[in-house]
Amino acid sequence: MLFQNKKLKVRKIEKEDSYQLAKWLSNPSVLEFYEGRDNPFDLEKVKKDFYDSKDETVKCIVEYKDRDIGYIQFYRLDDKTKEEYRYVDENIYGMDQFIGEEKFWNKGIGTLLVSSMVEFLIKYKNADCIVMDPQTTNSRALRCYENCGFKKVRILPNHELHEGEYQDCWLMEYHK
Repeated sequence: MLFQNKKLKVRKIEKEDSYQLAKWLSNPSVLEFYEGRDNPFDLEKVKKDFYDSKDETVKCIVEYKDRDIGYIQFYRLDDKTKEEYRYVDENIYGMDQFIGEEKFWNKGIGTLLVSSMVEFLIKYKNADCIVMDPQTTNSRALRCYENCGFKKVRILPNHELHEGEYQDCWLMEYHK
């Protein structure tokens, strides 16, 4: 387990989690905000994207009251992304997350998750700054991130291909 905060736990993914990830990432309600409804995941795609990739991303399952409810990942920004986002020498981490169980939406769990991960990255990874790039139309996520202390820095035009169209995203950051 990476950390626990109240009834929330975050742990690295295990092979058995592939079925849960495939379930969440084939749900149109989840895909509307993460990956796109035109991009559902089957077990094979989950294995390829979450288990076979050689990147440095730390991939985790989110548990609430001992039940798997979502996914979070974090990674140190590479030089190319730092340049794109206009950062220089800071120790910067990015993170992405979703709650895959709809009955846990709008209950403050996302805010607890994001704020807990921010605390973890600052304390254990010495992050100077944490960034995210949500789509400008994802108002629920934007509210959550702002409630956790993230600030909108600038629009990233046509930043993410989502459901067949390039979408604008906000570059949001949290500074310790």
